[in-house]
Amino acid sequence: MIDRRDRLRGLLLGTALGDALGLPCEGLSASRVARKYPDLNQFHLFGRRGYVSDDTEQSALVAQSLLRGGDDDDAVVRAFRRALRGWFMRLPFGIGGATLRACLRLTIGLRRSGVASAGNGAAMRAALLGPGVADPARRRRLGEAIARVTHTDARAVASAVFCAELAAQAAAAPPDADRRALYAAARAEVRDAALGAALDATLADGPDRTTGFCLYSVPIVAWVFVTQGHDPLAAIQATIALGGDTDTHAAMVGALCGALHGEAALPADLLGQLAGGPFGPTHLRALADALATDGAPPRFSALRAFARNLALYPVILGHGFRRLVP
Repeated sequence: MIDRRDRLRGLLLGTALGDALGLPCEGLSASRVARKYPDLNQFHLFGRRGYVSDDTEQSALVAQSLLRGGDDDDAVVRAFRRALRGWFMRLPFGIGGATLRACLRLTIGLRRSGVASAGNGAAMRAALLGPGVADPARRRRLGEAIARVTHTDARAVASAVFCAELAAQAAAAPPDADRRALYAAARAEVRDAALGAALDATLADGPDRTTGFCLYSVPIVAWVFVTQGHDPLAAIQATIALGGDTDTHAAMVGALCGALHGEAALPADLLGQLAGGPFGPTHLRALADALATDGAPPRFSALRAFARNLALYPVILGHGFRRLVP
């Protein structure tokens, strides 16, 4: 019997694990990742503590919005818009360009906040909708609506819907399920021809480019999940080793592997090294438990999240300068 709470925990914690492991390598080529970070069994941003970025935090915002909006689709989307605006005002780091522009529009009160971008920002947070929304038709509606809060390009919207559907397939299957069959079921729901072609080409030939363009990002994630998703940590490490948008890609792979295998398959030692507080492991587990039981969303300190972001800015900047060294 599938334990929905465990799969939700696995998804959110897998997102955090991939995000934190991949963050120091973001923007590096595969060769530079191999040279500078040969040990992907530990965190490298600041000591041995793992820190998450927008990939995990926005996934958590989707979970909060589902809890606050209940069965009303419009209420869920309104809750996500409010949550995203509040998140933006806490000065998060690592925010993508399209999401930044959308958040600025939200902040000044524009109803049409989304921008014409085919980046992976909408897809990176969409997996939670898979096990979070049982009805496929509603899952598609919400996947499209939440994607359009920041990204209006049809390819970005379709990518978000596909990620949610693949996560839904993973969360409903036994851990030893045929991952290619899970992929095929999600691929059958793709209505965008460009995304479908990119998925097919990457699954057949492997990844080509590793940027944040959704037609590269989402096929990479699907390919790693299908070919190496039997071991969540190994799949995350293989994703990071490809270089490019490593934190987002690894967070998405971690989400899918966590949804398939549950929390117990994730390395407990690394989870224990993730920073606590807002969007830390305790908060993510509480979100998963609330979704599994239709409970109330867990509270967190916005002030503490703001203080954490301010404290980490020098770390992020210092790490960026350090990476300039060949």
